[in-house]
Amino acid sequence: MSEEAVLSANQTLLNAITQGDYEIYKQLVSSDATCFEDESAGHLVEGLEFHKFYFDLDGPPTGEPSPNKAHMAAKPHVRMLGENAAVCSYVRVNQKVGGDGVPVTTTALETRVWECKEGSW
Repeated sequence: MSEEAVLSANQTLLNAITQGDYEIYKQLVSSDATCFEDESAGHLVEGLEFHKFYFDLDGPPTGEPSPNKAHMAAKPHVRMLGENAAVCSYVRVNQKVGGDGVPVTTTALETRVWECKEGSW
């Protein structure tokens, strides 16, 4: 498996977030995933329920990119850990239109560990 395949899987994940598609998100993220998020105020979050809350805020997925938000990985770096594992780190750039109609851009540092199972990341 290649760095390009990891980056493609990572972008698919970001697209699922942008589109509010929790079904795709949970196919790509382990059910026992752990993370530290800005929203968790420095506390370790385990599992997917924390993330599902944010998907549910937007209502059902449309399958289309939202015209009012975007998520992208800037300066991604992939480190392969053998053939079936990789670490992908990047600056996540989040763009959205605020309630007042003004565009807002925020960034977050993200690191994801990817595992290839049965040929899929």
